[in-house]
Amino acid sequence: MPYAQAPTPARIALCNEVLAPMAFAEQCEFAAALGYDGLEVAPFTLGDDPLALSSGQRTQLRREAEQCGLAISGLHWLLLRPAGLSITTADPELRARTLATLHGLIDLCADLGGRIMVHGSPAQRRLPQQPDQVEPARQRAIEAFASLADHAQRAEITYCIEALAPPQANFINSLDEAASIVRGIGHPALRTMLDCCAAALAESESPAALLDRWLPTGLLAHVQVNDANLRGPGQGKQSFRPLLAALQRHRYAGWLAVEPFEYVPDGRGCAARAIGYLRGAMEGL
Repeated sequence: MPYAQAPTPARIALCNEVLAPMAFAEQCEFAAALGYDGLEVAPFTLGDDPLALSSGQRTQLRREAEQCGLAISGLHWLLLRPAGLSITTADPELRARTLATLHGLIDLCADLGGRIMVHGSPAQRRLPQQPDQVEPARQRAIEAFASLADHAQRAEITYCIEALAPPQANFINSLDEAASIVRGIGHPALRTMLDCCAAALAESESPAALLDRWLPTGLLAHVQVNDANLRGPGQGKQSFRPLLAALQRHRYAGWLAVEPFEYVPDGRGCAARAIGYLRGAMEGL
């Protein structure tokens, strides 16, 4: 009897701000040498106005990754630059500028070869303090997500709404809330994703249990791994083996992005520790 084929393991990407301020080509070389499969790019690492990158510059960034055997998996931390953007604002001019930026980032992601965008950006989606203004602001954010969906689909990009824990975010704090928005919009290009640190701080279930609940629905399309202590996987108390086992059970073939927020001992060392830990845990399965 032939052996059953094992599921393809998730590909591991490194969120590239971990290696800033290295030049992008150096980031690619270093990440590839460590054994990463890709980089998940934070647009602000490409300049104060990432949308100003020319077609030639975008092609060069993609080529630098490909020459190292890496893919650019997509974009995250979308709205840090330029400063002052918001999807909940009542200011029509600022809202138009924010939406134009997001549409431009969809094009940037596609030009770089990315297929995933993660919309976290908690400071740029905050709800106002006045009770009578909360629901209108919330609806403006939902309308913003809906307005991006067709463009994302044309660009062959899955646009993921990220749940983030309070106090960092006061809107979309759980996968239930994110999934409710995705269901309400009902567009195939819109999904949600799991950030393990945020889940550990805000959810009642473990990251592995959340995957068991949400992956079968088709609503969850991406996973970022980080410890509740803000460091990388393998640098805290959390075991990621149950999460990796859940991904294997559900034959998840997407990206697993390493996104620490505190770099110990530094960015390079943190990136090295994370990939070693994850590869070892995967082999142990």
